[in-house]
Amino acid sequence: MADDKTNKKLKIAPLDEHLGVRTVRASADEVVLEYDIDERHRQPYGIVHGGMHCTVVESACSIGAGMFALAEGRSVVGVENHTSFIRAVRSGRVTVTAVPITRGRRSQVWEATSRDEQGRTVSTGRVRLLCLEPEAQLDGQAVGAR
Repeated sequence: MADDKTNKKLKIAPLDEHLGVRTVRASADEVVLEYDIDERHRQPYGIVHGGMHCTVVESACSIGAGMFALAEGRSVVGVENHTSFIRAVRSGRVTVTAVPITRGRRSQVWEATSRDEQGRTVSTGRVRLLCLEPEAQLDGQAVGAR
């Protein structure tokens, strides 16, 4: 579980909560999330849906990038997510670890790797995020960490 300071500043998104995604640890340098596979995560063939892999990759990368940006009063939004599905997985726990590739003033790129309980890679992804100034708006509303 992330420390209390982290939880107060950057809450897990309602989608992640609905999907059973848990924060193992989170900092501006590394984010680790996990989930136990159940029916919410599977596509009709019984394997984890590619959209689930994309979702958790995006969440892990966004949390880390957001924590980095928050220190400067900024926020981030994802503008590109490229996730590759490496190995099918049907059950067990998936652990997703995200680390920064580059963190600039205007953008960040983070990379995440998802592994099964045996440590095998099941997906990888890169997320590019746009860094927003404190007064930025999206769809007519002020952006900000919630």
